[in-house]
Amino acid sequence: MMRSLYSGVSGLQNHQIRMDVIGNNISNVNTTGFKKGRVNFQDLISQNMSGAARPTEELGGVNPKQIGLGMTVAAIDTIHTQGSLQSTGVVSDISIQGNGFYVLRSGDTQLYTRAGAFSLDSEGYLVNPANGMRVQGWLPEVLADGQIGAIRTSSDVEDLIIPVGSKDPAKATALVELACNLDKRTPIIPEGATPATIAEGTWSLNKTLYDPFGNAHIMRMNFTRTPGINNSWDVVVQVDPDRPADADVPSNVTLGFDPATAAGNANGEGEFTITFDNLGALATVVDAQGNIVDAGRLQIPVTFDIENDAVGEIQTQEFLLDLGEVGSYTNSTTQFAETSSTKAYRQDGYTMGYLETFNIDQKGVIRGVYSNGTERDLGQVALASFTNPGGLTKTGETAFMRSINSGDALIGPSGVAGKGKIISGTLEMSNVDLAEQFTDMIVTQRGFQSNSKTIQTSDQMLQELLTLKR
Repeated sequence: MMRSLYSGVSGLQNHQIRMDVIGNNISNVNTTGFKKGRVNFQDLISQNMSGAARPTEELGGVNPKQIGLGMTVAAIDTIHTQGSLQSTGVVSDISIQGNGFYVLRSGDTQLYTRAGAFSLDSEGYLVNPANGMRVQGWLPEVLADGQIGAIRTSSDVEDLIIPVGSKDPAKATALVELACNLDKRTPIIPEGATPATIAEGTWSLNKTLYDPFGNAHIMRMNFTRTPGINNSWDVVVQVDPDRPADADVPSNVTLGFDPATAAGNANGEGEFTITFDNLGALATVVDAQGNIVDAGRLQIPVTFDIENDAVGEIQTQEFLLDLGEVGSYTNSTTQFAETSSTKAYRQDGYTMGYLETFNIDQKGVIRGVYSNGTERDLGQVALASFTNPGGLTKTGETAFMRSINSGDALIGPSGVAGKGKIISGTLEMSNVDLAEQFTDMIVTQRGFQSNSKTIQTSDQMLQELLTLKR
């Protein structure tokens, strides 16, 4: 009877522990990134009344006689199943679809969490606003010339910072790519034609360029059928053609494949000639000095004059004019019997801009969007995975710490080595299932009542034993 009393006591104590875990699960049913707990029981020890006996020739074997002495908690597990994703529309809210944890820094301590409700502090650091812990990741490396390089995820993680309002310096145009069509039906200009006739056979396009200071310049290209020659066009390149004649900076353009002999005409314009094959594809380009290119991409170096206000001098700027690839129709200049099209589809210069907003892709790359239309990689969120995530130690604030049984943190980018992908604008909800918890609560309550009944019945039996003397 004394054994049954203490067995009942152990049952009461450990069912209370299970009820504590269930209560904690239910209280965190709406906690972002929370992972539920689970209690497993096991029997404690057993007292041997008699041992087992092996079979003999006359008798069979005898099983041991044992009385159990109660139960105990075998384990309290943390269940790291995926929680549902809730859309918030907040760019800095991120969730993980799959395995992995965000890495946070608190002083010199690294913590790990699935709760991705992050925001920026006053200095631009990406943090958990509830406790100020800084999100860890990788920033772009700064090159020797001060330019921003690539993000190297092989390096150690550091605090992520998003410098909202920072400047993106102006970039001078270095490449202009054409993909226009010149109408083959345009009449061939006869030799010695009048300016009016030449004007009728000319097609023009304008494209905005930028100098190193962010000033905009207009490049105008005039395509004119070469007099007396089929499938050939003379091209005149001008920069700021409407600039006043008495301007401080003359409208001077030179071009040519050989920089030593590059030159312009008397009007400060660059000239070259392009030819097409009978199928309408690019064939050759010839500069004013007679240099011919008839293979690969046809790119002509063009220079024009700009004013450097800092030193009060005129300096030159060079860019490549890309006409397309010989024999190609994709993103190349062509000659078909269709209306001429004005299409300089890309140039790589821009003026100065300010960082206005950012977004985060599925790789965790933070992409800054500037007011000048450019985009830059500002950093990348790091994820950590563990051999045994169930071995992590809970530290509160929905965070975990490495333990000796969790294994070391394997830190890397999203989507690598089994790590999940990052979904911006969403949060991972708790993985607590209320129906499951209420069912476990009923079972736990009945177990607690049954153990209390065992103690009550054993007490009544002891009472009966004490009355035998009467």
